[in-house]
Amino acid sequence: MADETLLQRTQLPRPDVTAEEAAAILDTFYGLKGTITELGSQQDRNYRLDTGESRYVLKICRMEYATVELEAQNAAMHHLATKPDSPRVPTPVKASNGDDILFLAVGGDEYQVRLLTYLDGEPLTQRKYLGETAVAVLGALTARIAVNLADFEHPGLERELQWDLRRAGQVALHLLQAITDMQARDRIAKAMVAAVRRIQPLAEELRIQAIHHDVTDDNVVSRPDEAGRLIPDGVIDFGDILNGWLAADLAVTCSALLHHADGNPFFILPAIRAYHAVNPLNAAEARALWPLIVARACILVASSEQQLAVEPDNDYVLGNIEHERTIFEVATSVQSVVMEQAILAALDMADPAQDLPPIGPLLPGVGTDAIRLLSLDIDSPHFEQDNFLRRGMELKLLEQAARETGIAITRYGEYRLTETNLRSTAEPETFALHVDLCLPAGFQTAAPFAGRIERYNERTVLAGEGIHLHLLGLDCLHEAGITLSEGEPLGTVEGTAGHFGLMRLQLCTEAGLFPPYFCRPSQADLWRKLSPSPSALLGSHCDAPALDGDDLLARRTRHFAKPQKNYYSNPPQIERGWKEHMFSTTGRAYLDMVNNVSIVGHGHPRLAEAVYRQWSMLNTNSRFHYRAVAEFSERLASLAPEKLDTVFLVNSGSEANDLAIRLAWAASGAKNMVCLLEGYHGWAVGSDAVSTSVADNPKALSTRPDWVHPIMSPNTYRGLYRGENSARDYIAAAMPLFEEVDRKGEKLAGFICETVYGNAGGIPLPPGYLKDIYAEVRARGGVCIADEVQVGYGRLGHYFWGFDQQGVEPDIITIAKGMGNGHPLGAVITSKAIAEALEREGGYFFSSAGGSPVSCTVGMTVLDIMTDEELQENARDIGDHLKARLEALGQRFPLVGAVHGMGLYLGVEFVRDRQTLQPATQETAAICDRLLDLGVIMQPTGDYLNVLKIKPPLCLSRESADFFADSLARVLEEGW
Repeated sequence: MADETLLQRTQLPRPDVTAEEAAAILDTFYGLKGTITELGSQQDRNYRLDTGESRYVLKICRMEYATVELEAQNAAMHHLATKPDSPRVPTPVKASNGDDILFLAVGGDEYQVRLLTYLDGEPLTQRKYLGETAVAVLGALTARIAVNLADFEHPGLERELQWDLRRAGQVALHLLQAITDMQARDRIAKAMVAAVRRIQPLAEELRIQAIHHDVTDDNVVSRPDEAGRLIPDGVIDFGDILNGWLAADLAVTCSALLHHADGNPFFILPAIRAYHAVNPLNAAEARALWPLIVARACILVASSEQQLAVEPDNDYVLGNIEHERTIFEVATSVQSVVMEQAILAALDMADPAQDLPPIGPLLPGVGTDAIRLLSLDIDSPHFEQDNFLRRGMELKLLEQAARETGIAITRYGEYRLTETNLRSTAEPETFALHVDLCLPAGFQTAAPFAGRIERYNERTVLAGEGIHLHLLGLDCLHEAGITLSEGEPLGTVEGTAGHFGLMRLQLCTEAGLFPPYFCRPSQADLWRKLSPSPSALLGSHCDAPALDGDDLLARRTRHFAKPQKNYYSNPPQIERGWKEHMFSTTGRAYLDMVNNVSIVGHGHPRLAEAVYRQWSMLNTNSRFHYRAVAEFSERLASLAPEKLDTVFLVNSGSEANDLAIRLAWAASGAKNMVCLLEGYHGWAVGSDAVSTSVADNPKALSTRPDWVHPIMSPNTYRGLYRGENSARDYIAAAMPLFEEVDRKGEKLAGFICETVYGNAGGIPLPPGYLKDIYAEVRARGGVCIADEVQVGYGRLGHYFWGFDQQGVEPDIITIAKGMGNGHPLGAVITSKAIAEALEREGGYFFSSAGGSPVSCTVGMTVLDIMTDEELQENARDIGDHLKARLEALGQRFPLVGAVHGMGLYLGVEFVRDRQTLQPATQETAAICDRLLDLGVIMQPTGDYLNVLKIKPPLCLSRESADFFADSLARVLEEGW
């Protein structure tokens, strides 16, 4: 039975002390004045004082709490302050009379009063999302406090406290009396009883020492790192300090994390690993940890309900109770044995996997050659286009396979693509922990081992020694409770005679555990142990091969040249795509918002068919005479201004821009090229020379050859001159260069720029800029090159070419990327006179794959699809809708400095200050990582890498655009 004093304390309201009375105390006894703000508390009354120079916390406690307990709290803070590696903690402040604790009468009641320094920082409570780093740091912080309190002793630590998890069962029984909702009371009681039963056998091995016992998201203060992520570094509120179970200290921290977990109890594992690295747990503590977390959840929700019954207007409790209910729901959403195994595995303390006991055949007389194994993963040859998304596709394919051999079976341990979810922020449950068999209805099965029959609705369980067989679709011959020997008839496959039936089977090593049929890939290793492969039942290997993603990345790093970077430090392995979606080997669907290469979408059947047909007929080089090269060249020329009637076909944008520079040299007879700062045009020698983006090449500005002359970028957002009317100023800024060319008596070869500032996130050039700059270049003998590689070809929606927005006609157009939808294809469109100048200068031009029959077929098919599916119109409509949604985010979140671009070439620029435009570079990188967690592929761009480069396939649906906008809003609201 819990101590009577303890039970009485649970019924006490907070001290009845107003802000005015608190101000008087501070003035009279501490000589302090300032702004008073009430802080929340369960049973104390706390006020923050801001004097303008310093801040303090006035803590007012009832006399029912022993003074020695408050002395212990003060002593613990002093003790920790002496430890050089301790987190920040408050410091007790003495009153004018030199006392740490005052005994004062307020309104006829006696109270105990203390003053502490106030720790600046932000609590984590209101941050719905906590990243893995913050979670781990919180675990390590809890451990460091525990380590530094290990040698702390004080008589006030021996106390009766309702939060002491050693007394959780007794306290809960008392608190539950105040809950009038019988269903809720029963749930809490059952959860508490189950937790106590798991804790009791381990109790003697649980170490006891001084513990803070309340290192929670509400009682730590945090400061942002460079990326704006809150990192806890201080601990407050020592009101629950006592001598208690060391493991209970960590349990309190972990339970607080559960309301940030988005329903996933495995979310706490980084905190546990980090704690263990600083302050190792013993085996009993590791096993007791989850039931202690459940017990804490029960006490939290029961205590809040009880406190509201005593004090219904307690805003602190009212503000926290939904969090505590969430904690309870997550803590009771999974059986303790599952989390125990997860925790042990996280700490490398798991027991070695045990071999299964001897198992006989479930299907007697069936040989391995009679079973057809069906693949349903990302590499399955049975999946075409989006048929894997169709309802019932698994069963359809399984039955088709069964008709070939009589029995077909799915694979265990397979990441089924059929279980994916488009536009989902959560990791899908794709990992199969069972197998499905399609076999003739009425097929006789046998008990593969001795066991007892258990029945749970439609599920039959054969419970053996250390192994349990779960079956669906079985017409069992026996009632529950019957014991069978190995080989005895078990039942028959359900279904109509003469037809196929479906039977699902699953093994489990734990009694009373009902594993899910599918689990998240991140939890696969744990569930494999609890629900092992049923291959032994079938006498046939039915396991899918393990993924080799980590090994594959290592092989890539080993042999693929380092300058060829990959997205993300821990990238998903993408092996399939459909429209604007990409799919990883674990079956997760990602929304592709960055892939301007796949302009008509991934996996387009029309394109695949056209390529297959052409390749099966002919693929060679363009020096041969064939239809496709003439038709495609004619088609491209028809898209350009009338005077640009001649086409070169190449393999990439880099080659296209490199060739354009050579054409400028040949046509002008000069060498000097003018380009813009912050621009990118490719990797070839010429195209790299005119690329000045320091994001792509940190040494770009110091390594340009002397024939390259960069001029100020007309960045209307963060440039020297801003706004739509800045063209004249930027032209004036370029004039010294032109005047220097005139002074030297030289000529210009040309000028190259993107017609929309693509590499800066789609910033439009100021109106009239290209008209004036083109005139200055042409006046000095140069030609004007429009780099449309990224921004052109219909992507802008409102214009097919970016130069159309400026109302100009270039002398040379370069294109690539989307025109081949991922096939290596680029082009240069110019006039016949400029093209022939190249031949006069240096002979003919040739590109081995540029202009091949397959390349030309790809190019024409892409244009046909764009026309037939009205993709430019879709880019306009969906792009306008998406831009409006993104601009609305700028009204809510100061980090959003601007939304650039048009159509489906957009950029969201993040800044730390809208006045100074300080780039939020680290925040942008962290936001991209968080978006990946939510199922969106996004990357930064710009010289400061602070702009989201939004350039998805042009088939992007409105639903997908909204999913992206909603996901970005969620990140900006919850954190990253």
